Amino acid sequence: MSKKKSSVAGLEALYARVCGLDVHKKVIVACVRILDAKDGTVQSTLRQFGAMTADLKELRQWLAELKVTHVAMESTGVYWQPVFNLLEGHFKTWVVNAQHIKKVPGRKTDIKDAEWIAQLLQCGLLRPSFVPERQQRELRDLTRHQTKLVQQRNAVDNRIQKVLETANIKLGSVASDVMGVSGRKMIEALIGGEKDVTVLAELAQRKLRGKIPELQRALEGELTEHHRFLLFRLLGQYDFLEKEITSVSERLGAVAPPSFRAAVEQLDAVAGVGERGARALLAETGTDMSRFPSHKHFASWAGQCPGNHESAGKRRSGKTPAANRHLDAVLTEMAHAAVRTKNS
Repeated sequence: MSKKKSSVAGLEALYARVCGLDVHKKVIVACVRILDAKDGTVQSTLRQFGAMTADLKELRQWLAELKVTHVAMESTGVYWQPVFNLLEGHFKTWVVNAQHIKKVPGRKTDIKDAEWIAQLLQCGLLRPSFVPERQQRELRDLTRHQTKLVQQRNAVDNRIQKVLETANIKLGSVASDVMGVSGRKMIEALIGGEKDVTVLAELAQRKLRGKIPELQRALEGELTEHHRFLLFRLLGQYDFLEKEITSVSERLGAVAPPSFRAAVEQLDAVAGVGERGARALLAETGTDMSRFPSHKHFASWAGQCPGNHESAGKRRSGKTPAANRHLDAVLTEMAHAAVRTKNS
């Protein structure tokens, strides 16, 4: 631990007792700055903590003893989250965008990073990122996990189609959904050893029955025992992911508050959205839109509007700025679905 006194570099201090945290996987460096109202000097105290829960509780106790009011840290991966969870409710805890903390070039150390964050915070030069309440953060975790599961399921679907293609079975050229009711029955029959294309084609349901001649040609291939083994394992993997997706969906329905469920129903009625998309969207943004002054502010926060870089009267770049990649993916998916929706 070290202590020193310094001025606030010519800038007016807005907060008397602040702490800057440089957060890493195993180590957290804390710098507390306390303003002396009498002579305007600042006492800076540095201390290093581990990242275990006991260490974080010790950090919280230390900050409370120093009567710290504001704490700031960079959004480094997921390492900031346990720190935020333990400090939330005890101090005004800010997570700030790392791009907004521009340090003067020179020697870079964890201590200097913590000191710089603390100084910027004390002078009011940092802006907190939007961090939703714990309940919404849990909804985010669930919707993001469900999205990952859907992506994995789609990857297995693609792999099944590739195995069929290697056996020269062109089911995907006739059926729009290979893993639909009809396609699933045909694949299971193929795994079971059925080779008669007439029998396989007769498994078609509803509209697909109008394509039985095409199905008979598409289902004629060279399916070996090797292909059957792969298809059997892939179907099992597909079914497992389907159950996991359903389980997460049921969990979302159980833990979501009434306001969230009502908003999901409203958005579900919009073309291209769907229930899963509505849940994912609201988990990222929340249901309280009052935090955004206008729809333009919301579009900017979501990264859905052009950037603005102008210098010497010339427009340099209009590249869309980086934003919440999960929200961006959801909105893009909705836009594509809305375009394909007829009479919308």
